[in-house]
Amino acid sequence: MSIAQLQMVADWENQKEQKLLRTFQTAQQYVQDNKKKLSGLEQYRLDYLRQAQTKAKQGMAANTYGQHQMFIGKLDKACEQQSKIVTNAVLVADQRKLQWLQQQKKRKAVEMLLAKQQKSLYLRQEKQEQHMLDELSLQRFIRQSKHP
Repeated sequence: MSIAQLQMVADWENQKEQKLLRTFQTAQQYVQDNKKKLSGLEQYRLDYLRQAQTKAKQGMAANTYGQHQMFIGKLDKACEQQSKIVTNAVLVADQRKLQWLQQQKKRKAVEMLLAKQQKSLYLRQEKQEQHMLDELSLQRFIRQSKHP
């Protein structure tokens, strides 16, 4: 594979890595957003529960108390669902991170191969230049030896 072709592959692998990085970052943001939602929901549930307890101590009708309990049950269910969303989002973010890191390894491997080929080409060119300089020096020496 030529250096130009290898450079194209390196560029392509880099683009894939950047795309996977953006996907991972989006997944991380989704996790953070859903953790905030869960935290807010849990805080709302706690505040509502405290208010209901305060009202219950002051005295409230049984049907009103039952309605509060039903609503707290709904909040519990919502917290449970949001917790599952967070758990799944974390799993997805971990998968995206793994894909990004694997792609990063691929890119680095291609870049190492490219650098190795570029170094090899440079060394061959250096050798050719040195050979040409040696040849010129030899010819100059021969000419000078013939014409003192």
